[in-house]
Amino acid sequence: MSVHELYKQKKAATSLEAVSIIQPREDIIVPLAVGEPPGLVLALAEHNGLEGNRLFQMLSLYPVLAVDPSKVKIVSMFLNKDERRAFYDKEVDLLPNHFSDLPQILKETTHDRVIMAAVSPMDEDGYFSLGTNCDYVAPLLKDAKRIILEVNENMPRTFGQNHIHIDQVDALIENHVELPVTPEIPLRPEDEIIGKTVADLIQNGDTLQIGFGAIPNAIMNFLKDHRDLTIFTEMIPDKVVDLFESGAVSNLSNPLHKGSMTATFAFGTKRLYDFMDQNKQVQMYPVDETNDSCLIAKINQLVTINATIEVDLIGQCNSESIGGRYYSSTGGQGDFGIGARMSKGGKGIICLHSTTKGGTISKIVPTLATGSVVTTSKNDVDYIVTEYGVAKLRGKTIRERTQALIDIAHPNFRDELTEKAKDMGYL
Repeated sequence: MSVHELYKQKKAATSLEAVSIIQPREDIIVPLAVGEPPGLVLALAEHNGLEGNRLFQMLSLYPVLAVDPSKVKIVSMFLNKDERRAFYDKEVDLLPNHFSDLPQILKETTHDRVIMAAVSPMDEDGYFSLGTNCDYVAPLLKDAKRIILEVNENMPRTFGQNHIHIDQVDALIENHVELPVTPEIPLRPEDEIIGKTVADLIQNGDTLQIGFGAIPNAIMNFLKDHRDLTIFTEMIPDKVVDLFESGAVSNLSNPLHKGSMTATFAFGTKRLYDFMDQNKQVQMYPVDETNDSCLIAKINQLVTINATIEVDLIGQCNSESIGGRYYSSTGGQGDFGIGARMSKGGKGIICLHSTTKGGTISKIVPTLATGSVVTTSKNDVDYIVTEYGVAKLRGKTIRERTQALIDIAHPNFRDELTEKAKDMGYL
């Protein structure tokens, strides 16, 4: 039977028909962010034959699925804005993880796995591409009990290790909806200052891990005159296109695919998705490779750039909670922070504004709030950057790093932080 005949045979009339092959107590796993298949996920709520199933999602870009938890328990691996509320309302549970560990964690803790994913249209050889994704799903395809696809003509066809053959597929639907896009983020003056400061720490020939947000966007604005940069990251943001077009990126130091950038997922605008489509300079790899600290450690001149919510005076970074309540999750910050620490000539940079709430609250604090999560430990932290400068913490004593952090805090809080540090015996 030809691949086109197989396609017609496996194509369902509706999303509900496609998901109806899922049996009770089977675990359902979807890619993160743009790779999540919205039509198939929504249809789960209409599937009356489910009981004791679990749905594993990460950084979902859609509202929380309205479904009875006894029917489908939702497990998030990185909370989105809706899931923060749902977590405390006990509609969603949270699975702690380093991003790189997810393929193995899911292999160990799930059973009768059903993979549902949004994919690009099938090619003449019968292959679909996971497009913007590879993440933790690609390593689970081989042992999946069922694979159900949502074919979307707007999903870019990308290269790397993120392809599925029609022979592997149990059911599919077509749903040509627009892909989710990142919101436009206006840059504040503090973002521009931090962006310039971080860009000055980056040298020609460095390899970069950088993500999405106002500060990463500002940093990339100042990198267009750099040369021979390599992008080895977990997420591809929109601004990477600017770096390619300016000639800043050569990708000559990429350990997975020399001459191409590698990532495990992408989230941007249509401009990014069009750039990725059929572009062999973009290679998508599983997260247990892109975020493997042992592999990352072998990359010379690796610069990792991440954000945090608050930093205490010994350098502990809380990037997951506000006031002791969960806000997000670890993602790849731990993976790349550890890898950068072991990289020859590497730099691990963590950025944050010095204050929040209109300048009324310092984000450099004497101690983290009760119940806060420590995302990056004091032993792994390297550079902390605010709009008031750079604190190089690695290799510094408690008193040296305390003073360095006070020096980059907002001036309005430096006296108070100094007094607290003296009371704690840090100064």
